[in-house]
Amino acid sequence: MDWIKGSRIFKLRISKYVKTCLLIGIGLFAGWLFFHSARTEQVDSHGHETVTPSEEIWTCAMHPQIRMHEPGKCPICGMELIPLSKAGETLNPMAVMLSKEAIALANVNTSVVSRQMPTREVRLYGKVQPDERLFQSQPAHIPGRIEELDVNFTGETVKKGQTLVKIYSPELIKAQQDLLEAAKMKDLQPAILEAARERLRQWKLTDDQIASIEKSGEIAMVFPVVAGTSGVVMARRVNVGDYVSRGTTLLEIADLSKLWVLFDAYEQDLPFIRNGDKITYTLQAMPGKTFTGSVSFVDPFVDPSTRVAKVRVEVSNSNGQLKPEMFATGQINARLDQYRNNLVIPRSAVLWTGKRSVVYVRLANEKEPTFQMREITLGPLLGNSYVVADGLADGEEIVTEGTFSIDAAAQLEGKPSMMNPKGGKTNTMPDMDMSGDDRSDKINVSMDFVMQLNSVFDQYIVLKDALVQSDAKKAKLAAQKVGQLLGKVDMKLLTGDARKKWMDLSGQMDKQIKQMESSDNLRDQRKAFYGFSEPFYKAIKTFGLMGKTAYYQYCPMAFGSRGAYWLSESDKIRNPYFGEAMLKCGETRETLK
Repeated sequence: MDWIKGSRIFKLRISKYVKTCLLIGIGLFAGWLFFHSARTEQVDSHGHETVTPSEEIWTCAMHPQIRMHEPGKCPICGMELIPLSKAGETLNPMAVMLSKEAIALANVNTSVVSRQMPTREVRLYGKVQPDERLFQSQPAHIPGRIEELDVNFTGETVKKGQTLVKIYSPELIKAQQDLLEAAKMKDLQPAILEAARERLRQWKLTDDQIASIEKSGEIAMVFPVVAGTSGVVMARRVNVGDYVSRGTTLLEIADLSKLWVLFDAYEQDLPFIRNGDKITYTLQAMPGKTFTGSVSFVDPFVDPSTRVAKVRVEVSNSNGQLKPEMFATGQINARLDQYRNNLVIPRSAVLWTGKRSVVYVRLANEKEPTFQMREITLGPLLGNSYVVADGLADGEEIVTEGTFSIDAAAQLEGKPSMMNPKGGKTNTMPDMDMSGDDRSDKINVSMDFVMQLNSVFDQYIVLKDALVQSDAKKAKLAAQKVGQLLGKVDMKLLTGDARKKWMDLSGQMDKQIKQMESSDNLRDQRKAFYGFSEPFYKAIKTFGLMGKTAYYQYCPMAFGSRGAYWLSESDKIRNPYFGEAMLKCGETRETLK
């Protein structure tokens, strides 16, 4: 009986053991199925199937929620999709990695940072002017009436000693009579004769002329005024029959054998311009010809209205080739000795956000192209490059082309990026600095609002191009379209300070664009265009553009040298205020990315 009882207990234990083993086996098998499936086919939080590790993700830089298995266009905004790194690859948590195919498609180029002798390219705009030291007013030395005018028009060439005008002067007639009477008593009263001669000398009569009067005994009724210098008549101040007093300006004469080229230098460029600097310049009237000279003088004062100082270059003009008032464009390559042997990087490598400047450094010892954002401190702008004051080391490799594509990929992957230095996923536009003051408050901008602003900017460029072509009719039609698009910008997409800011700026823009819509006069259109460009620049500065770069450009010669700004889609200067007359006059003051 004991044996039977023990046998039953043993069977029960065996049965429990078998059941336990079976349950464990079933659990292991189910786990294997689950994790194997998870490794081969992932599912996102919304239940949509994603790609396998061997496939690439294609997404939109402006709409990160878009995920495609192949290249194409974004179904929302129509932008070209960009490739991301291969799914499932492990990366440095602070870096972004792109495949070699993605690097090629995004046109990403890199270069090694090196130390150089910085040279700042300073562009200057100015005019040819007469040399002030060779500018002379021809006065009347005797009072009287203009009887004859031998110089009849402005621009006439005269030579030193040439008769300019003839004056009838009763006072001179009386002085000649006194001279002849004194000459009769020269033996008795020689002092009286000398006094009569001296009076005539004070009226600029020469000793030969005085001697001729004494010898002939005849009184001249009119007396010639001769040129004291050779040159060109710049202004004629009298006509035949005019009465003039002693010292009255008859003509203004300039010797144009030597001229000045006076350039306008902006405040920020003045520290880099010194006497003796070599300058190359071109004249709009002589395309294809380059002139060289040296800076002979830098104005010690800045004009309070234009905020520029004059830079003088002295030139010889013995052949008369140069004419006053010709427009000139100059360039100085100024050496920055204080930044000797500093690092210099291309301008295209830098991304800006407020006061921050960032670049993307390629990490060494990585099998695949791997990039990490780094904040740097910039020195002065050198035209198409920057001096680096801090943040980079000699020999490091940075992205010089395609920087924005790298940054977009970093944002989409939640890595530290230009507008999101701490990383983290985001589906909204990054915060933008409020422009127009030094406050640090931020606004969050709807992507839909920025897309509407994009449309206004696109049509603004059409308007700008019409003014470049000096086509008033085309400019009027473009202004009407700008006004229509401006009216369609939905202010309800903004809140708080952002809405108040837009209300103020849009009110200013609406006033100016309506003036353009109703005007057929090119000058009035250009004036209103400038009035529109100022608040539109502030709007773009505040709210941003989507996938576009705008260039804020300036012409110092516009509106009687008061200067004017405009926005462009290109860094090439195409002046809307002068058109073909001064097509390339201006410079880029700011790049809005």
